[in-house]
Amino acid sequence: MLFIKLIINLILFIMKNKLCALSLILLLISCSDEIQQFDDFIKQTQNENKELTTRSLDTDDHALGFGYDVTGDYLDKYSIRNSVIDIAKDISEGLARVATAGEVDGEVVDLRTVIDKDCELNILTFNDEKGKGAFRHTTSHIMAQAIKRLYPDTKLAIGPSIEDGFYYDIDRETPLVAEDLEKIEAEMKKIVKEDLPIKQYTMPRAEAIAYFKEKDEPYKVELIEDLPEDSVISFYSQGEFTDLCAGPHLMSTKPVKAFKLTSLAGAYWRGSEKNKMLQRVYGTSYPKKAELEEYLHMMEEAKKRDHRKLGKELGLFMMREEGPGFPFFLPKGMELKNQLLDYWREIHKKAGYVEISTPIMLSRHLWETSGHWDHYKDNMYTTVIDDEDFAIKPMNCPGGILVYESEPRSYRDLPLRMGELGLVHRHEKSGQLHGLMRVRCFTQDDAHIFMTPEQVRDEIKGVVKLINEVYSLFGFKYHVELSTRPEDSMGSDEDWDMATEALRGALDDLGLPYVVNEGDGAFYGPKIDFHLVDCIGRTWQCGTIQLDFQLPQRFELEYIGADGEKHRPIMIHRVCFGSIERFIGILIEHFAGAFPTWLAPVQVKVLPISEKYEEYAKSVKAALDAADIRSEIDLRSEKIGYKIREAQGQKIPYMLVVGQKEQADGTVSVRSRFKGDEGAEDLNVFIANIKAEITARINRPVEVKKEEEK
Repeated sequence: MLFIKLIINLILFIMKNKLCALSLILLLISCSDEIQQFDDFIKQTQNENKELTTRSLDTDDHALGFGYDVTGDYLDKYSIRNSVIDIAKDISEGLARVATAGEVDGEVVDLRTVIDKDCELNILTFNDEKGKGAFRHTTSHIMAQAIKRLYPDTKLAIGPSIEDGFYYDIDRETPLVAEDLEKIEAEMKKIVKEDLPIKQYTMPRAEAIAYFKEKDEPYKVELIEDLPEDSVISFYSQGEFTDLCAGPHLMSTKPVKAFKLTSLAGAYWRGSEKNKMLQRVYGTSYPKKAELEEYLHMMEEAKKRDHRKLGKELGLFMMREEGPGFPFFLPKGMELKNQLLDYWREIHKKAGYVEISTPIMLSRHLWETSGHWDHYKDNMYTTVIDDEDFAIKPMNCPGGILVYESEPRSYRDLPLRMGELGLVHRHEKSGQLHGLMRVRCFTQDDAHIFMTPEQVRDEIKGVVKLINEVYSLFGFKYHVELSTRPEDSMGSDEDWDMATEALRGALDDLGLPYVVNEGDGAFYGPKIDFHLVDCIGRTWQCGTIQLDFQLPQRFELEYIGADGEKHRPIMIHRVCFGSIERFIGILIEHFAGAFPTWLAPVQVKVLPISEKYEEYAKSVKAALDAADIRSEIDLRSEKIGYKIREAQGQKIPYMLVVGQKEQADGTVSVRSRFKGDEGAEDLNVFIANIKAEITARINRPVEVKKEEEK
C-alpha cells in the first residue's frame, strides 16, 4: 500500500510541478531500495513548497477524482464541487433519470445544489414524500406556464405542492370554468413534450421587484417586498416562463408524464379574509399514467364514501350555520358514538386505567403555567369571569395534572393511568373546516400516565399494544412515525434527548418499523404518531404517544420514592382514537357507512310482507329489544322488494322478512348485507347467533355480489 501511495503521489506531483517532480524522480532512481525514506522526503518537500503545491478542492487540479494530492490528503471522487444531479449520475444513470431532489443533512435541496462540504446526502425520488413535493411543484409551474400561454392577462400568486398534488392561485378578470381545465391540460402536455430545461438563477431584491413590475405581476412584487432588504431572490425559468420560486424543481419538464387538473376553488390571498379572493386551481401528477389512474379511481371511490354525504343519508350527524365547525349528532350517530365510547371504556378498564372528567373551562394562569398560553393562545377560546381571564380547554392535560396533584403520591401508586373522554375546543379557520374531519369542538380520548423513569419503556410499549388492538379490530393497517423536537419548544436538550431515546428504544424493543419525522414533535416533548391506512389506501393520523418531561417540572409534580425522597414523575400523553368525531368520519368512509354489526346504529330491520303480519313482526321486534339488539320495524304499505332495497341503502346488517310461513313456524326469513338470502331460521337461533357476533365484535366479510343484492 505504501508503494502505491508513493506512485500516486508522484503522478500527481508531476502534474502539478514538473521541476520539483524531476528532482523527485532522480531521487527515486538513486534510492529505490529505501522507499520509506522517499516517502519522508515527499512530505518534507510538500511542507517546503506548500504554497506552490496546495490547491483548493474547487479547482481543476483534482480532475483525476481520487487518490492522494500533493499535501498527502486522500481525495475521493466527490472532493471536487459536484451538484446533486452530478452525484446521482455518477451513482447510476437510472437514478439520475428518476431523481427529483436531494436531501443534505435532513434539508431538502434542489438537484442543482452544489455539494461543497462533508454531509449526509440522500437522492430523493417520487417514492419519497419529500421527492413527490419537487415533482408536483414542477407540475404547478408547468400548469402556470400553460395558463399564461392561454390567458396572458392572468396574474399569478403562489403555486406550492401539497399532500396529494399541487395548486396555483391565480387572479383573472374572467374566472376559469371547468371546461377551461381541459384546455390547460392540453397545453401542459405540449410543454412536457417540448422537454424544456428548467434553469435556476438569482437576482438582487431591487432587480427582482423591477422585473415583476414590468411583467405586471403584483402578487410576486408583494411577496418580494416582504423579504429583507438584502435578500437574494431565487428564480426558475423554463422556456419563455419565469417564476419567483425557492424550489426545488426537476431538471426539465419531460419527466412529468401523467397529470390531472382536479378542481377549482376560491382562496383569499395569503389566507386572509381581508384580501382579494383568488381562484385556486388544484391538480395532481405522477411519473406514470397507471399511478395517476389508480389515484383517480381512489378519488372517485372517496367521493362515494364521503362521510358528509353518507352522514346525511344515514342520519348520523349534521352541521348548521348557527354553529360552524360544531357538529350535531343525531340519534343514530349518537348510537354509533356511544358504541365506540363503550368499547373505549371496556379496553381501558382491562388495561388498568381509571376514568376522570375535568372542567371544560379553566383559569388563564393554569394555561400560562402549562405553556399553552404562549404556544397555543391563537387557537383557544377565551372569556372573562369575575374580572379574571378563562380559557375553554383545547386539550385535557392541565386538568389531568390538577387531578394528579390533588393528593400525595407514592412510587407505589405509579404508574397512574388516567383516561378522560374530554370535550375540547380549538379555533380553526373557517376555510379549514371539513365535516367531522376538522371541527372546532370534539371529544378527545385522552389518557395521561404518570410514572417513574424505570417504567417509561414498559408503559410506552403497553400503549402501543393497546393502540394496535384498537386498529386491528377495525381492520386498519398503519405505519408509525417518531417526531422529534420542533423549533418552537421548551425544555433542555438533555430532557429532549432522554425523551426521544425512550420512545425510540420502546419502538426498537417491539421491533416496530418507523420513520423519523424531524421537528414535528409537540412543543413539550417528542411523540410517536400512528397513521392509519383505510380500505382505499388513504392515510389518517389518529393515535399518538407523547412523552413529556416539561409539564411535571412546570407544575412541580412529585412522588415519594422508595428512598423516602421526593422525585419528579414523567408523563405520557396519549390517544387511541384521537378525536372521536374525526375517527367516526374515518370509519364512515372506511366502511362506506356499512358498519360491522356490533357498531351499526340499527342492527336489524323487521319487514312484514303485509299488514296481516304486523303483529307477528312487532313480537319479533320485542324479542330483539329484550335481547338488547338495536332494531327497527317497517310497517309502511309498500311492497317487500322496495322495503328490502331501502334497508340495503341504509346499510343495515340484517333484514328479517316475516309472512304467513314465518308466523306459522315461529321463524324469520333472514337476509343479510354479507350473504344475501340466508334462508329461514328459528328466531331464538337468530338472536343467539347475532348476539355472539356482536359480543365478539366480528367484522363479518361480505360474500354476496352487489348484483345479487339488487
